Amino acid sequence: MIRAPFASICALLVFGATAQAQETDAGQRISLELNTAQTVDNSCQLTFLITNGHAQSINQAVYETVLFDSAGQVSVITLFDFGTLPPALPRVRQFGIPQVTCEGLGRVLINGASVCTGAGLPEAACTKDFTVSTRTTIEVIG
Repeated sequence: MIRAPFASICALLVFGATAQAQETDAGQRISLELNTAQTVDNSCQLTFLITNGHAQSINQAVYETVLFDSAGQVSVITLFDFGTLPPALPRVRQFGIPQVTCEGLGRVLINGASVCTGAGLPEAACTKDFTVSTRTTIEVIG
């Protein structure tokens, strides 16, 4: 009879430790993942998962983004406006690149933040310790 409450307490402690580790892992940085890339009607639709690891909300985050073709040549330079990013909550954003197929892309470079606003944000909040990753065959650097 003692096992059930003990197991419940252990589960709560493990869950709490896991949640705390996830918060700590976010750190004071922006994490950006290229989650999917799909060609739709002769346009490449890039889907990103972005997480604001800061304690403050970001009112607007705009990143200069450079797309390279599979031969390594610059194909497009554009701005991706990720909008409002609340603290510690992942957000999904999609961007369509007309007349570019995803199969032709080899690399995405996040070239820096052109806009990063929010009350009480630390200096370089959108670029310091910025991390990128991908779940696609397209390389992401930044």
